Amino acid sequence: MQEELFISGRNIPNIDPSLQIWHWPISVYLFLGGLAAGILFFSSVITVMGKDREFEGTVKYATLVPPIALSLGLLALVYDLTHPLYTWQLYMTIRLESPMSWGAWVLLVVTPLSFLWVLSYYSDYVKNPSKRIGFVTRLEERVRPYRRQMAYALIPLSVILGVYTGILLSAFNARPLWNNAILGPLFLTSGLSTGAATIILLSKSTAERHLFTRIDLALIVLELGLIIHMIMGMYAGSQVQLEAMHLLVGGEFTLMFFGFVIILGLLVPALIEVMEVFGKKVPAIIPALLVLLGGLIFRFVMVEAGQITRYLY
Repeated sequence: MQEELFISGRNIPNIDPSLQIWHWPISVYLFLGGLAAGILFFSSVITVMGKDREFEGTVKYATLVPPIALSLGLLALVYDLTHPLYTWQLYMTIRLESPMSWGAWVLLVVTPLSFLWVLSYYSDYVKNPSKRIGFVTRLEERVRPYRRQMAYALIPLSVILGVYTGILLSAFNARPLWNNAILGPLFLTSGLSTGAATIILLSKSTAERHLFTRIDLALIVLELGLIIHMIMGMYAGSQVQLEAMHLLVGGEFTLMFFGFVIILGLLVPALIEVMEVFGKKVPAIIPALLVLLGGLIFRFVMVEAGQITRYLY
């Protein structure tokens, strides 16, 4: 017979509920959703500005990524659900106070729009008319005239999608690390940065790559500022918030957070991009891949660390 002594009424294993139930699929979903939002935002803005012929890599080739990213992200999300067959019930109601309701409905609109956007460039992807599929070509002819209208719709929708990935976490008031208003703007900025990095990888001209290098550099500076703001805000908070921040600063997630997110994912790419801005020839693939890696690890760190934090006072 094993005797146990409970000295606290909180955090008793197998008695108190635990929120450590979100695993890698959620982190992947948040990353892919932010990535898709970033690409769709930039491609839509360029289309509205009438610069789509100058930046074909952005509007034509980078936009092949969002339909795939959103599909894989939704598969990861459904895979993580305990009862995936009941996913449809999210669409039986609209709750304006629920981030999950917002996310479900925005994804319902953004995902098909991302497929229609790719469809509108079908002839550009399959240049040989003899290899084109007849009914797909007819669909393209119907969709192509509405590309600008899709862009107008996708600008606010992509912003909502990018912000939602952070608000989804910040809505959990019981998790001190998540319970701060900076996560929405922070996740949006990170998503825009990973979107810009993907466009750099798929850019078709030097001018396009240089433009998005400058954009990504500005987003990295903004993201660093938001992270500093988050850390300072937590340090100025209560004891539970201090303990939550110690997971990232001096705790078990310090190496992942500072080594892979701050240094490799933000500072090193920023340094390389500054060199490119000042005329140094550097491989564009290196900072772009580092930004993508840092964005992915950032989601893993925030999801895993946030579930450990709790209120005990």
